[in-house]
Amino acid sequence: MTLAWYGHLKFEQWGWLKKAGLFTIILVSWGLAFFEYCFQVPANKTGFKNNGGPFSLFQLKVIQEVITLVVFVVFARIFFTGETLTYNHGIAALLLVGAVFFAFR
Repeated sequence: MTLAWYGHLKFEQWGWLKKAGLFTIILVSWGLAFFEYCFQVPANKTGFKNNGGPFSLFQLKVIQEVITLVVFVVFARIFFTGETLTYNHGIAALLLVGAVFFAFR
């Protein structure tokens, strides 16, 4: 999903879809996001408490947000080398750890 949402910001530099319009970029992004949905939907289905899984709806969402942020940070560090992480990003990450703690209490 990260590549679908933010990868298109680099397409022009990579030579991909250099002259593509917004509608084309949206279609390409949906195509990329489709593969994540192929994993995310079954994971939520099997992980949900009402379907025999161990997690509540809110726990599933907190897990998803933390995974998304971790993947985004790795993605940004690799593909967007000009972006810098600052102390406030670290504080935000610590607050997310707190969110996980409280969601699983």
